[in-house]
Amino acid sequence: MLIRREIPGDELAIHGVHNAAFAGENGSTAPEALLVNQLRVAGDAVPELSLVAEIRDTVVGHVLGSHARLDERPSLGLGPLGVLPIHQQQGIGTALMHAFLAAADALGFPEAVLLGDPVYYRRFGFRLARPLGVLPPNPEWTQHFQIRTLAAWTDRRAGVFHYAPAFDDV
Repeated sequence: MLIRREIPGDELAIHGVHNAAFAGENGSTAPEALLVNQLRVAGDAVPELSLVAEIRDTVVGHVLGSHARLDERPSLGLGPLGVLPIHQQQGIGTALMHAFLAAADALGFPEAVLLGDPVYYRRFGFRLARPLGVLPPNPEWTQHFQIRTLAAWTDRRAGVFHYAPAFDDV
């Protein structure tokens, strides 16, 4: 398996990954697949943090970081993270997450923030954001709203987190 940055021409494969990973019962396009496209079009996707997992020249997984704000300071939203169903439970999501966090840290982001299962993301160093003073844009998300602090983090980074506007459409 190879983890690399997204390159031109990967868009359709990435769309397929998220559409398959988050497929709904009714067969409509998964919101996560649409979100990736909307973040790209709006210029909110961080190109250095659009990573794919590739096996034998086939894209089988993808993770995306997007520009966000913590109050009025720059921050980083993480997600979506998706792996083709036939390749799940093989460590691909884990590899993508480790590569993403290392790259985000190297780029100087103070934190990565996501909404997800605390049990799953704890193994990557994520913890609930509220005890660190980082609040979700929707208070109902508190029990699933998580943060992974990186090297540039300071305790003064508190406030309300705001995802890129495309997240409002999901």
